Amino acid sequence: MKSLRILGQVTEKLAPGRSPSFNEAHVLKALELLGEGEIGRKQLAVKLSLGEGMTRNLISRLQSQGLLVTSRKGMSLSEEGVSLLNTFNDRMISCQFPESEITVDENNYAVLIRDGAKGIRLGLEQRDDALMAGARGATTLRRDEFEVVIPGSEEKIESGIKEFIENEMKPNEGDVIIIGSSPDLHKAEIGAKAAALKLLGEITC
Repeated sequence: MKSLRILGQVTEKLAPGRSPSFNEAHVLKALELLGEGEIGRKQLAVKLSLGEGMTRNLISRLQSQGLLVTSRKGMSLSEEGVSLLNTFNDRMISCQFPESEITVDENNYAVLIRDGAKGIRLGLEQRDDALMAGARGATTLRRDEFEVVIPGSEEKIESGIKEFIENEMKPNEGDVIIIGSSPDLHKAEIGAKAAALKLLGEITC
């Protein structure tokens, strides 16, 4: 998937030197923030929970890919950046998720991946990907023909959570939802997006 390769190019190590301290999920979140309108470097750093030096590095890499433009008001996405973001928006929906019996911490963030079920087994891989990205854990759900279920588990999902999922995320049969969890909402979001991007790469390669 070309869009995933572009995210990888933004995060790849440029020899000689260390690998950047941000991952593809940070890049996706940066694209989303830039897509909301002009934003300054310091504000972007705060929202990404990155240091200013690392944020400058990220901005430079986005510029080298032709994904953002700058003005006196701040930075925003270029046409190429908007196009790239739209490719992800076509396949993924994300939102803050309520704490519940199926989540593992107080702050939760969910990402729905269209047609992701073919890449799911029991959800352990997605949990591990979220952990590696800094989340405390993750819960994977799959939309079957009639309802949302936890793969490989007989645990029931409470009705209020099912209602939230159906109303806010509107999953179709075959869609997958990954819920990142952490004491810190930003880490929950980055964990969920990192796991979602990994899954998206697996089902589109």
